[in-house]
Amino acid sequence: MAFSSSSGGSESRFAAYVEALGAALGHADRVAPARSYCAGLLLPGERKSIEPMAARVEPGRVQAAHQSLHHLVAKADWSDAAVLAVVRSRVLPAIQQHGPIQAWIVDDTGFPKKGTHSVGVARQYCGQLGKQDNCQVAVSLSVANEHASLPVAWRLYLPQVWAEDAARRSKAGVPADLRFTTKPQIALEQIRAAQADGIPPGTVLADAGYGVDTDFRDGITALGLAYVVGIQSSASLWPPAQAPLPVKPWSGRGRPPTRVGRSAEHKPVSAKDLAAGLPKDAWRRLTWRQGTNTPLASRFAALRVRPAHRDYNAATPRPEEWLLIEWPVGEAEPTKFWLSTLPANTSRIRLVRHAMLRWRIERDYQEMKQEIGLGHYEGRGWRGFHHHATLCIAAYGFLIAERAAIPPSAEPDTPPIQAPDIPRTYRPRGAADPA
Repeated sequence: MAFSSSSGGSESRFAAYVEALGAALGHADRVAPARSYCAGLLLPGERKSIEPMAARVEPGRVQAAHQSLHHLVAKADWSDAAVLAVVRSRVLPAIQQHGPIQAWIVDDTGFPKKGTHSVGVARQYCGQLGKQDNCQVAVSLSVANEHASLPVAWRLYLPQVWAEDAARRSKAGVPADLRFTTKPQIALEQIRAAQADGIPPGTVLADAGYGVDTDFRDGITALGLAYVVGIQSSASLWPPAQAPLPVKPWSGRGRPPTRVGRSAEHKPVSAKDLAAGLPKDAWRRLTWRQGTNTPLASRFAALRVRPAHRDYNAATPRPEEWLLIEWPVGEAEPTKFWLSTLPANTSRIRLVRHAMLRWRIERDYQEMKQEIGLGHYEGRGWRGFHHHATLCIAAYGFLIAERAAIPPSAEPDTPPIQAPDIPRTYRPRGAADPA
């Protein structure tokens, strides 16, 4: 297969990039279909499912190309983790040319689906739709700095109704040893694996869907990492300079007391109530980065608090953390709350910039869905779902590396790959005969 491109440099770099994935794919004969698959993901087109991509990359032999791409993604037994490791090794250095890694961003994204047979499909919250609906949800971990971000881990969330259904699991090829795991538990597994792989560390960022989970926050701390995570306004906190009542002295009878306490007069408050009681001078307008049209700015307060969730079961108070609160001008009340274990001497603007760096994952998802076709896979199995996502990340990683090599003042380059012309006689399967 030959691709034409007026940008020979990008074309040769793309070929070398996919060639480097070859060892991780397991067999040399998988390199050519992998190159075709990644090329199909990068080429323009409304659908990035297998048949339309086959028609774009090999219009003269669509059926054979379709079979080759389908086998690579749905059938071939290669390691997603190994391919993602190669992608990291080639893309992270390009990102780090613009500064060190600052953050590890945890998030999940949904893919609306009809029916019940695609692996992991259930009625659950779908961020893409903004409501509960039939969808698949995947958890990811990305590494980021101010310049760019790259997903380094990806796993489908398997709802409990699927995890406990042996027949559906078997039909979809779900690994036999996989058990029901919550999204925060999946994210912690991904963070542990990233540490074990020696990925440059960063502050862990996550929204309130993860930040409300005390075990998730404790797990990050146990790994020696700092976090800035969203919490709900109802989160229970000890105000500045306050803590639970100390363990009561032993009276000499019964078991000695071992837990801190609280009383009707001495108890924690919600993050919302704490924010409402702050004086006017606690709020400061801060700008954290330049937006598309205007600088992005809002009002923030930052104070040292102690999380209080079920601390009446603990022997000692929880350590102090930062509580960061956003209250935009014109809003009736604060809109966002974060907890952070960044050091006590961290400036307010640094807290804000870390919290707001999470926008990078939203951009990743947007580009990978709209430009790369992350949600276009039409198969139903566990292996195909993850193989497609891995190759989408590989294609996206190539784009990131290409962008990182272009100076900001440079003229826009031609696309790294240009599609051959599709024969006028080509007709997708199932399409009506124009005659």
